[in-house]
Amino acid sequence: MQIEVAVMGAVGRITLNRPEALNALSGSMLDGVRAALDAWRQDPAVAVILLEGAGRGLSAGADVRLVRDAIVAGRPDRARAYFRREYALDLTIARYPKPVVALADGVTMGGGVGLAGHAAVRVVTPRSAVAMPETRIGFTPDVGGSLLLGRAPGRWGEYLALGAVTMTGADAVAAGFADLLVPAERIGEVPAALAAALGAGGAAEPGGAAEPGGGGGARAAPEIARAAVERLAVPAPTSGLATAADRIDASYSAESVPAILDRLRAAAAAGDVAAAREADAILSHSPTALAVALESVRRARLLPDLAAALAQEYALACWFVDTQPDFPEGVRAQVVDKDRRPAWHPARPADVDPRTVAAAFDYVPAEPLW
Repeated sequence: MQIEVAVMGAVGRITLNRPEALNALSGSMLDGVRAALDAWRQDPAVAVILLEGAGRGLSAGADVRLVRDAIVAGRPDRARAYFRREYALDLTIARYPKPVVALADGVTMGGGVGLAGHAAVRVVTPRSAVAMPETRIGFTPDVGGSLLLGRAPGRWGEYLALGAVTMTGADAVAAGFADLLVPAERIGEVPAALAAALGAGGAAEPGGAAEPGGGGGARAAPEIARAAVERLAVPAPTSGLATAADRIDASYSAESVPAILDRLRAAAAAGDVAAAREADAILSHSPTALAVALESVRRARLLPDLAAALAQEYALACWFVDTQPDFPEGVRAQVVDKDRRPAWHPARPADVDPRTVAAAFDYVPAEPLW
């Protein structure tokens, strides 16, 4: 079983259970999570949903090997269908009438961020590793990640997207990808805490008020769920992103990827060792994906909500699937053969034609998202 579903008191518990693949999201996993949410939507016995992962993290992301296999087999329609299922689930979690508590403990990347990043209560630990690493595989941040990146402070979104930077738990809280940091040794207490809080006096109709209980008075279920986790949480330590905010903003506010690289090189020449590392990392990623990701994050800042961001990302995902060799090549190099030597086309950020980026945002998918 790639997911485990159980009810613990008032808690509907969904555990992603594919630890040998870091819980990479297969199609059956997406469907299983969706089925559980559908079953509990009107169930008065279930007041809160807990989403967690077995093994070393919540989820390393979408099953991009599966998506690549579809592209290579000449069935891009299957790849597009996968993204529709994934994005629909992300929106379902965001709009779910009962609070979803997501435990982003350990590896939470790409599609894992899509599940956790839009939940009502988003929990990380000191061992969390949170990232949108799509530019490494010739793709662009999706699953609503462009919206989270766009709404991060300053120019953190550009920095995280272009460099495929992995955040700590403290970084994720500071960047707006998470709400609460719970010590790793206490994360196992979350299910019982939720069950106690939502069972004794917390169960409520979806979106309604809970019955008074335990002297706490009537409160909405999301508030009770968050309060239950807050009692286990600790203040997040200072984020490395916050410490580097000024230098990040100075470089990543430039108008294009080549201009950002120029600023990083200038900073490196002045002795900024981190800037040199960042430039090297960016240069190892797909130039086309970098250009599209930069524009995607900046456009996402102007979008009204998650549905609009997912619609923009879906069109971009279809463009990559249907037209771009960098996506299957990036998955080959990073996931299939693992030689870490992708052959990008074009090979340099300076060689990406602005008309290519414009075409990506003008692309009309063969099938609508919704």
